[in-house]
Amino acid sequence: MKLEHITMGVLAAVISVIVSAATAAEPKWVVYDGFDGAGKGKEIVLISGDEEYRSEEALPQLGKILAKHHGFKCTVVFSQDAETGVINPDNSHNIPGLEALKTADLMIIATRFRDLVDDQMAHIDAYVRAGKPIIGMRTATHAFNIGGGKKYSKYSHNRKGGFGKQILGDTWLNHHGHHGRESTRGLIAKGQENHPILKGIKDGDIWGPTDVYGVRPLAATCKPLVMGQVLKGMKFDDEPVEGRKNNPMMPVGWTNSHKGDDGATGRVFTTTMGAATDLLAEGTRRMMVNAAYWAVGLEGKIPAKSKVDIVGVYKPLQFGFGKYKRGVKPSAHLMK
Repeated sequence: MKLEHITMGVLAAVISVIVSAATAAEPKWVVYDGFDGAGKGKEIVLISGDEEYRSEEALPQLGKILAKHHGFKCTVVFSQDAETGVINPDNSHNIPGLEALKTADLMIIATRFRDLVDDQMAHIDAYVRAGKPIIGMRTATHAFNIGGGKKYSKYSHNRKGGFGKQILGDTWLNHHGHHGRESTRGLIAKGQENHPILKGIKDGDIWGPTDVYGVRPLAATCKPLVMGQVLKGMKFDDEPVEGRKNNPMMPVGWTNSHKGDDGATGRVFTTTMGAATDLLAEGTRRMMVNAAYWAVGLEGKIPAKSKVDIVGVYKPLQFGFGKYKRGVKPSAHLMK
């Protein structure tokens, strides 16, 4: 064998080792830890995975805020392609890292019609069955689409049950506001002004360009906190529409509870807001931060006005199918 053939073979082997090492070092999820705050010692797992509302951008930012400003350890997991590790909201079958739920104190979920493999779904099922706290955002009301006869099909979206109805208190019904044309202003539900989740928040602070979802009468265990005023346009200060869309208003934020197999009761907060662009509003971010405190039983430590400053650069893309940024890996969301 010629020397150059041997040299080329050695070079190819070296390159292969380097590429393999780089691939192995690339994280499949991100963890924000080591910060001080009232939430120190509590772990939150934030599960992104929807094709439309950019949860792959919203949840890393929410996790950074909860970690840096409030001390929670936050793990953010993503829908992604198994071979490349690239975040792919259109891949409904793969969200690695869900084993972090084993030690989590809170699950924040913003998935849409996921059909995860059983080994991954088992971690969510075990968490739910343990009766632990849950926050659902936007499409979590229709978080799963698991075929009948499959092991975890009980969580699949349908009008009578599914994860939304069983755990959150309602499932997705329809678009009540005009999708893409009528934004949402959050108004505090009558009598709920002093609820811990609304601390430091007044009417109109909560806003988002996403439209109000239609909600049937919530489960009897639910308590509406925030009502969604449908606006005429997509700006924060647009006027409300007239007529039946705002009379009565639909709830866009409510509390609930669910019981685990051993009788343990977990607190639940659901908001049908929560697109990445919704988090540009300070009041919306404050609602989510306060909800995390409340869900894990730390409502007594919610500041008079919780700090919700954006961490790093946050320029979320507009919601819409197929509009996510291509080629992004979880490492792009590491704290800098």
